[in-house]
Amino acid sequence: MKERILVVDDDSMNQMRTKTILKKEGYEVALASSGLEALGRLKAEPVDMVLLDIDMPGMSGIETFEQMKELSYRIPVIFLTASGLEEDVMSAIRLGAANYLVKPFHPNELLKRVAQEFAKE
Repeated sequence: MKERILVVDDDSMNQMRTKTILKKEGYEVALASSGLEALGRLKAEPVDMVLLDIDMPGMSGIETFEQMKELSYRIPVIFLTASGLEEDVMSAIRLGAANYLVKPFHPNELLKRVAQEFAKE
């Protein structure tokens, strides 16, 4: 069975683009449009990795990741950020993020980072 990846992004175009890229490689993909929805999906179904947008309304990606850690989820998280702000990226890395990508990203770069994380397990 192929790995299942949860893509969390408040922009539906970004969700669909990322889903299309991952599905072409055979990954199973689940979608969430907010941090709260992501936490609900994590409780309801098995997920092997999370691709998490940092800048979302309501609960940011950083806040979502902090909640995941409090709930003892030990799933690799790759942050996606449109801003590329060093402060955001450093916060994510300090919290234990597996990696990050600046949007818009090249499909091959996304696939490379995802494959690298799965190879670590």
